[in-house]
Amino acid sequence: MPHILVAGKLHPSGVTLLENATGVTFDYVEEVSEQSYRPFIGKADALVLRTQPLSAPTVAAATSLKVVSRHGVGYDAVDLPSLNERGIALTIVGDVNSVSVAEHAMMMILSAAKRVLRGDHAVRSPAEWGWRNRLEAEEISGKRLLIVGYGRIGRHLSRMAVGFGMEIRAFDPFLQAQGWPQGQVLPCDDLLAGLRWADVVSINIPKADQPIIREKELAAMKPGAILVNTARGGVVDERALVEALKSGRVGAAGLDVFDDEPPAENNELLTFDQVILSPHIAGLTRECGERMAIASVQNVLDYFAGEIDPNLVVNGAELQRS
Repeated sequence: MPHILVAGKLHPSGVTLLENATGVTFDYVEEVSEQSYRPFIGKADALVLRTQPLSAPTVAAATSLKVVSRHGVGYDAVDLPSLNERGIALTIVGDVNSVSVAEHAMMMILSAAKRVLRGDHAVRSPAEWGWRNRLEAEEISGKRLLIVGYGRIGRHLSRMAVGFGMEIRAFDPFLQAQGWPQGQVLPCDDLLAGLRWADVVSINIPKADQPIIREKELAAMKPGAILVNTARGGVVDERALVEALKSGRVGAAGLDVFDDEPPAENNELLTFDQVILSPHIAGLTRECGERMAIASVQNVLDYFAGEIDPNLVVNGAELQRS
């Protein structure tokens, strides 16, 4: 009988799905940390994992582990080579949070353009009411949006931005090589050219080995442009972004992700009132949390039933080779 370890708090619908499943048992550790679930990993045949790390030492201690199901689509905190070496499958939930993340990106674009924090402060501090006459708030209608990463999230965002009358291009060399999707959004062949063209830039790519938006890329942006990152910490060079905000090269920003989460109290990004911040929450709406919980549990059940969707197995090709 497979034994499942749930590491991190799930939406109740996911727990109910486990409780009603036949032929499985489970442990449930609500705290989101590797230390909290590691004592239970030795007897787990499957691991449902929230955002906490899964390191090589923990994989080594998981002597019965056969499948890890990520409660999400990112897996940069998972030691994938260790899983591959042991022949352990890693699954993700697929297209369950892309609308939520796209909505969050759209919200941040609007909030940054309208200088929402400064407007809020002007109401709460009566002496600042005159801020309204500085005309700092901007319209996004007619502005140019560059979407860096044109996967599911990027395409949902483009659909929303069309409704606001924005002109849209996307940079995604991988997708362009595979075949650009139909629609009115044109591909941008060169990132620097795209950054020079755009009034607003939204980052929607997986984490890479190094930042894709660095000092050179920020210097290419229009003076006063808006930058939004709902992808992963480390995709944007935070130090370079701080300097670009200080100089006005970047006029405003929206950040849902950071190099360190939570960011340190002395992180200068916390000091700008033209920067909208959120705690890596773009994919954590009430509705999306329920979908991810159900999908991550269902992936485990499907795996043991031999019915897992191969498109949801991140390392399927590697497992077949080994």
